[in-house]
Amino acid sequence: MRIFVIAGEPSGDKLGAALMAGLKALAPEVEFHGIGGPLMEAEGLASRFPMEELSVMGLWEVLPKYRHLKRRIAETAAAVADLAPDALITIDSPDFTLRVARGARAARPDLRVIHYVAPSVWAWRPGRAARMAQVVDHVLALLPFEPPYMQAAGMSCDFVGHPVVAEPRATPAEAAAFREAHGIAGDQPLVLCLPGSREGEVARLGPRFDEALMRVRDREPGLRVVLPTVRGVAPMVRGMADRWPVAPIVVEDPSEKRAAFAAADLALAASGTVSLELAAARTPMVIAYDMAPLSRLIVGWLLKIDTVTLVNLVAETRAIPEFLGRDCRADAIAPALCSLIEDEGARAAQMAAMEVTMQRLGEGGEAPGLRAARSVLAYLARA
Repeated sequence: MRIFVIAGEPSGDKLGAALMAGLKALAPEVEFHGIGGPLMEAEGLASRFPMEELSVMGLWEVLPKYRHLKRRIAETAAAVADLAPDALITIDSPDFTLRVARGARAARPDLRVIHYVAPSVWAWRPGRAARMAQVVDHVLALLPFEPPYMQAAGMSCDFVGHPVVAEPRATPAEAAAFREAHGIAGDQPLVLCLPGSREGEVARLGPRFDEALMRVRDREPGLRVVLPTVRGVAPMVRGMADRWPVAPIVVEDPSEKRAAFAAADLALAASGTVSLELAAARTPMVIAYDMAPLSRLIVGWLLKIDTVTLVNLVAETRAIPEFLGRDCRADAIAPALCSLIEDEGARAAQMAAMEVTMQRLGEGGEAPGLRAARSVLAYLARA
């Protein structure tokens, strides 16, 4: 069995690696081709080009790279058509992956296409589901309320759980060792700074997060900061950290990042999957995000919900404070961070929301990567 799989950003790389591991466990003869990051490469994928080329977001960010991305879409679609795999599995990054699927299916109308991560039609642009159904046959959903939206558009869909519930977590001993290794006392506030996994996000959010944390440090002089990062933006993040008056701890190694998540008292994070990673670690958080002005304006017109934080959505609460668009300012963010340090009630409300979220996402059940693999094989068996 040959599978062509495409991921375009670090969160997709995690999904792809877990799915590949699940497929190898259930169908050892499987052969993988496609595009992915270091985690998928560790599972045996020889990526056709570096995944980081695709990690762009928003109209303003995409425009300078449009010609290059268009060429990559054509190249990848041709590669899928030439390979004639048993299935094309596209993982998130729909602006790239679904264009590849459309091009490949134009050449091979019988190509079976599976998309991993349902589009958030419950949040904005509901018409995306119908358009996606033109090139996608089956969807693997991360959130329990998504299958009906996909099925209504004409695709089969399974809720397979969110991979965050199966990811390894640091032990209390590892968290304590992290603090000790970096000279952080047990009662010293430790905050995670997570300005995103794309260059545009780090460039836009980094200075605002920096200023917000400096304001918090004025009230909490002993505050220490950890900057977890990923391969694609690590040099940029380290350069940013070098300019801080009190140097933050920059961590890239996955095991050290897990220890930092467990050791931290709170986090300031960009909107996205990282909120679920923080919830899995039971780390209270403040979410902040902004886009380029044109992208912000367009999304503001289209957004149908009053929160974008996944913990709030899954737990059906608004316990996680968020500062979006024009509200993504240091003078607004800093008081919310201080509140989490000082207000036990606010922390308790977040802890309760995180418990509900993890339970609803499948914590304690079969690993989502394996559930996703079962869904893929079941779909291929009946297609």
